[in-house]
Amino acid sequence: MAKRVSNMNELAAALQPTMLGMVDEMEKRVYQTLNYFLQRYYDSYTPEYYKRQYDFLRSAVKVEPKVKGNKVIASVYIDTDAMDSYYDATGDQVATWANQGLHGGLDVGHNSPHVWDDTIKNTVNNGELLRLAVEYLKSNGFSVR
Repeated sequence: MAKRVSNMNELAAALQPTMLGMVDEMEKRVYQTLNYFLQRYYDSYTPEYYKRQYDFLRSAVKVEPKVKGNKVIASVYIDTDAMDSYYDATGDQVATWANQGLHGGLDVGHNSPHVWDDTIKNTVNNGELLRLAVEYLKSNGFSVR
């Protein structure tokens, strides 16, 4: 059913459900990709001298999309505050090391992913999120070229 829109506020209100859905799909993809690289990071090295706590593996967080003003925003991040069981390292330090391909601050010579950078490369930089947004809009009746 067609909606009559006569001003920008009405247009924003009409588009809001579609935008919420689209941002939700994009957020899910980033979250899925981040978890993929977290798992690859853990799979790339088995420590010999310490027992893993797996806090970093479970550190990905997604915050559901919300409308703020005339924007729809969502967040995906690594919860470094939840990583409090590491000996002699903060959660921020663990996340930084993982993004450098290091384990416990050491280069162990394995093909470890750079967790956050690889997530961004495989969602934002390669156009995946844009393709996902276009697909979502088309599936909701929008003409997108």
